Amino acid sequence: MRVANFDYPLPSELIAKYPAQQRGTSRMMIVDRRSGAISHARFADFESLIGDGDLVVFNNARVIPARLLCDDPPGELLLTQRNAQGVWRCLARPARRFKLGRRVRFAHTSATVVGQGDLGVIFIRCDEEPDLEKHGHIPLPPYLRRKDESIDRERYQTVYASHPGAVAAPTAGLHFTEELVARLNKTFVTLYVGEGTFRDIKTEQVEDHIMHEESYEISHDSCADILAASRVLAIGTTVVRTLESALLSNGGRLRPGAGVTSLFIRPGFRFKITGALLTNFHLPKSTLLILVSAFAGTELMREAYAKAVEARYRFFSYGDCMLIL
Repeated sequence: MRVANFDYPLPSELIAKYPAQQRGTSRMMIVDRRSGAISHARFADFESLIGDGDLVVFNNARVIPARLLCDDPPGELLLTQRNAQGVWRCLARPARRFKLGRRVRFAHTSATVVGQGDLGVIFIRCDEEPDLEKHGHIPLPPYLRRKDESIDRERYQTVYASHPGAVAAPTAGLHFTEELVARLNKTFVTLYVGEGTFRDIKTEQVEDHIMHEESYEISHDSCADILAASRVLAIGTTVVRTLESALLSNGGRLRPGAGVTSLFIRPGFRFKITGALLTNFHLPKSTLLILVSAFAGTELMREAYAKAVEARYRFFSYGDCMLIL
């Protein structure tokens, strides 16, 4: 499969740079995989579309303010993962300024570059751990082309986020209010969204792309809830990857526990757990668009996205959503 097959034209004014005024007020496209029907609704209709026995599964990862501005050298770091030895994996920009052995000053502390990787990845050891809540910035997606603002501290976070460690929000969950979550038959899993969410596909063929690893956790209670459900309605692609990865890593049986996934879901993948999916509209030629195309069918997704552009839906992290049944 060619990555170019998952491209589509998108007017720049349809990219939602800010969230809707209130949670839960977005538009929602409904896509029926069996009939191929595409209809238009509001997210306020979501609850009425849930059937008896449906279980809504959320990703409760919490975004950390992991973007730090550097004083010396001038630039910025996105802290993505800290290992047991206290070394942070980071995305550096511009990477050429952060050479091996370089001392770096940021957020009232200093660090040393102790390793380098590909595609702007470096590894640093801090003299003292930075106070991210005080000095860090919310790592907004680059396509928003703006600095983070006070509104992003609240709105680029789900109302149920409880496990800090993600560097991007599970954005399908941004539509939910506390009141709606409380009424639903639900459970939670955790996938710490990592730097892979910012990575473009550089290969021409879909099969040649390699996903970045992300960590996930599923509790005993959540596992039991999922196994007992008539249908699992995943809130976002991160939930899909968590559940399908956990199943594959345990020989086809869902078990509680922690794991690491680099699963790349693409057309031809056989979904074993996910029965329905709520998701936002994704970037052209992205792994997320490829995933939803695997779930709903490439041609149906191509039609749905064309209709979304025609109907002037708002796209990407702060945009409208799609319910795939």
